[in-house]
Amino acid sequence: MNRSMSTLARSSLIVEVSARDGLQNLKPPAVPTAVKKELVERLLDTGLKVIEVGSFVRPDRVPQMADTPTLLPGLPSLRSEDPEVHYPVLVPNMRGLQSLLELEAASKASDPNVGPLTNEIAVFVSATEPFSKANNNASVDKVLSGLPAVIDKALERGYRVRGYVSCVMTDPLLDMGCYEVSLGDTTGEGNPEAWKTLWEALLKEDIPTSRLAAHCHDTFSMALPSILALLPLGLRIVDSSLAGLGGCPYSPGATGNVATEDVVYALHKLGYNTGVDLEKLVKSGNWLTKTIGISNESKVGRAIGARLALKEKAK
Repeated sequence: MNRSMSTLARSSLIVEVSARDGLQNLKPPAVPTAVKKELVERLLDTGLKVIEVGSFVRPDRVPQMADTPTLLPGLPSLRSEDPEVHYPVLVPNMRGLQSLLELEAASKASDPNVGPLTNEIAVFVSATEPFSKANNNASVDKVLSGLPAVIDKALERGYRVRGYVSCVMTDPLLDMGCYEVSLGDTTGEGNPEAWKTLWEALLKEDIPTSRLAAHCHDTFSMALPSILALLPLGLRIVDSSLAGLGGCPYSPGATGNVATEDVVYALHKLGYNTGVDLEKLVKSGNWLTKTIGISNESKVGRAIGARLALKEKAK
């Protein structure tokens, strides 16, 4: 995030989470690795720069992420000529980080000229005990106490570290070395006024908005209104998921993340630059949902997709 403030003022960064947060809660069968690979390639082609690609977690707990060690080496290599491209992977603990480091070592051993498989990890902590125990199988204090060692080791190995967190834990994660913290509304119960109250409280703590992201689930259709309400307050980093994929197994009724297509459309209409090709994004969302047999939750995706289909039919 080394962009000047003048550029940042009318630009927004989209962190695309469909390949990880979007797919991880899907019921069997597992999404084929080849489909995930094509998804990441399509997302890159739209102009998206930061794409979550997987998790180093227990495969028995998150089966859809079991192929992350296979997927990562097969992705387009990180290109030095485009340093803004990042493939964050969720690493919940030291065991997960060690799995990533072993994969990197094996990749390097097979081809000494190969570059790093990823340059970014993400860590997660919940602000509530019930969710922490359900999601991490540990108390909030236990999760927090284990993170400094994970973050320090990752930083030593050259990874940048992103944090996912419920709001009250923002300060500790930034202090531990996370370059950015994503504020997650996992249940989707947030609304514009609640988000503004939170954001203003963070501003009073002198936390730079350039280090904060909003991660909104759209359970009650409040995700996009909340994001738009934060733009005048300095929000410039938004987590979103292609076609609105996602959910949470520990929050009954919680639906997916805010759809990337909807966010990009709204930002473009308001004059913000995202660097994303909306038409390619829509085509990718329709391709993915048809390929894996689920509904497309993006209103923009469905609307523009229908118009594109009519144009194609008229040819």
